[in-house]
Amino acid sequence: MMMKIDRQTLGFWIVLLGLIILIQILVSVGILSPFWETLLKIGAVMSIVSLGLNLIYGFNGQFSLGQWGFYAIGAYAAADVTYRWAQMKNASGLMVLFLVVLLVGVALFLIAKLVSRMRGLDPLSAFALYIIGVLIAAYIGVQIGILLINPVTQALSALPPNLAMQIVYLFAVLLGGCLAAEVSYLFGLPVLTLGSDYFGIATLGFTIIVKVLLDNSDTLLGFEEMKGARGMVGIPKTTSWLWVAIFLILVIIVLRNLLHSSHGRAIVSVREDEIAAKAMGIDVAQQKTFAFVLGSFLAGLAGGLYAHINGFLHPNTFNFIKSFDPMIIVVFGGLGSVSGTIMAAFTWALVLEGFLRILLPAGFETWRFVVYPLFLLVMMLLRPQGLFGGFEFPYLRQILPKPYVPRTQEQISLVHAVEDAPEGD
Repeated sequence: MMMKIDRQTLGFWIVLLGLIILIQILVSVGILSPFWETLLKIGAVMSIVSLGLNLIYGFNGQFSLGQWGFYAIGAYAAADVTYRWAQMKNASGLMVLFLVVLLVGVALFLIAKLVSRMRGLDPLSAFALYIIGVLIAAYIGVQIGILLINPVTQALSALPPNLAMQIVYLFAVLLGGCLAAEVSYLFGLPVLTLGSDYFGIATLGFTIIVKVLLDNSDTLLGFEEMKGARGMVGIPKTTSWLWVAIFLILVIIVLRNLLHSSHGRAIVSVREDEIAAKAMGIDVAQQKTFAFVLGSFLAGLAGGLYAHINGFLHPNTFNFIKSFDPMIIVVFGGLGSVSGTIMAAFTWALVLEGFLRILLPAGFETWRFVVYPLFLLVMMLLRPQGLFGGFEFPYLRQILPKPYVPRTQEQISLVHAVEDAPEGD
């Protein structure tokens, strides 16, 4: 039996895929310049970051300013993996990060099971247990990863260079997202119990801490290739328009299916009323943690994509002022609107760095940082619900089930019998 596809949904996918293919053709034939291609890639990356924040803030109700910190973690982690492969000709970054992420993930899962069975354990002791387990798992992962560097390097070297680079790049981006998710889980253990405003301050502090660590990554953390405050160079420019488009489509599908599921409705119920959600048997802490971790994973994923656009990373790109960009995009597009977030992200990239830079007179390019906020101010005054409000594109819009219509005589008789039955029966 073939699944029936709604006409509007089919039209949405035809337009979306046609637009992606059209942009790729324009890039391939040289009609679309590298400048505009880069802006489109940044728009797609910002869409992924902002969709993660929209899940945390727009759908789950947690005011977070830490999205940029997880974005930085994913960017630098993925860049280090591909840098070591492209410049140092070995898979040391790939294998160490893969084993660390894998074993730390297993450790977090096992410790969570253990803590759930330990009655009366205070939060501080539980957090200390998590930290000890993570440190042990990370150390074991580093040691095993070192042993596997040569075999994996030889296996990848046997492949065509371009194919090997794409494989390393794909794993690097995914591992960057996973690392950001694991860090967010650990960070969320003590801070997710805070109220919305206090949680926002705590996450802002996290972003500042990440930025300071990146400033001293070559000395304090021991990653000399990151060059600390001087900026990391030599990162392969592997991110293409097709890569970011594929990741964006996958993120849209995952979020759409999640939000339309019972799990997604539980996430939204926490935003609406935590007390009512608890009364209905929903584990509020679990839903907050899940939304925060998944949103942080998307930030890390986007960071990995961004790191390979220009081939250069600098800690100033991830300062706390820039951390407001995803928040502006989410509010501008509409809280709780996937469609609005995507459109606002592309508008942010194309208008701020594209049209305003070109239209403003020479020497007045920095005035775009005045014009753009004024535009946002007017927008918020005239339409406080955001650009799209509660509107969603056809595929993203939740379709309610059609009302039951009896067709056979037996079904009609059964419906009449139920309607005519006394209320006490």
